[in-house]
Amino acid sequence: MEIQQLAKSSDASLKALGIILEAWDEGADAGVAPELMAYAALFTALTDLVGSYGEGAVDTLLKGLIGRVASGEFSLGRTVQ
Repeated sequence: MEIQQLAKSSDASLKALGIILEAWDEGADAGVAPELMAYAALFTALTDLVGSYGEGAVDTLLKGLIGRVASGEFSLGRTVQ
């Protein structure tokens, strides 16, 4: 599914992803470094999650990500055997 189709999806999760991907592409086209966009996206996401669920819930969420990151779940170039 293309980014534009995602942004117009009736599925809220797919629509959100499409909107974020469109913004990411726009930032890249404007010359914004991907690391800066990633940091801004994480900051925005974390502040929204803390506002909605509180620090404790977000702390738990982040602790759960440690093992997932370490195991390569978010590394796109890895080989799965």
